[in-house]
Amino acid sequence: MFTGIITAVGRITTASAFGDGMRLTIETPAGYLDDVAIGDSIAIQGACMTATQIQGNQFTLDISRESLNKTIGLDLQAPVNLEKALRLSDRLGGHLVSGHVDGIGQVERFAAVDQSPDGSWHLVIQAPADIAPFLAYKGSIVVNGVSLTVNAANKSNAGGCTIEINIIPHTMQHTTLGQLKAGDAVNLEVDLIARYVARLMDFKIK
Repeated sequence: MFTGIITAVGRITTASAFGDGMRLTIETPAGYLDDVAIGDSIAIQGACMTATQIQGNQFTLDISRESLNKTIGLDLQAPVNLEKALRLSDRLGGHLVSGHVDGIGQVERFAAVDQSPDGSWHLVIQAPADIAPFLAYKGSIVVNGVSLTVNAANKSNAGGCTIEINIIPHTMQHTTLGQLKAGDAVNLEVDLIARYVARLMDFKIK
């Protein structure tokens, strides 16, 4: 389990074919892996992965073709958001996050709310239709591993849902979200509770 609070920004340094998927090597800030062991879970851009090798400030993971098909940004040499798995004694600063990407959204707009360097940024994402029912005003959403609050959720002409989010400067500076631009694809995970409520309602209707 995770919280959606990014603990470091790393970088995929190598991404090579391995079996039906890929093998990635990720470089992290100095000391980040001091309490990480082989077999531990680390969320990469919101996707839970297993550390298979650790050497210095780098770790390696193997990602299946299924995971590659369901996520974005895990096959390129680029910066990535990192979060270590949640301990039971940790503060739950974001919300309960499983690290399982539910869908891929597309950034429609990303711009500063005003010209102040201390102001927030307005992020608009088009979410796919299959996860639209789980998105609600003031609900939680994970974007590339970052726990965020939905400020608006409206049906779109494409059958999905357009969500609006405000991002503070701290989040811009300490995650990869500051690099987003219109047209970019992003990994989305819906709120865990919403997912199970929907499943229960589905059984009751049947």
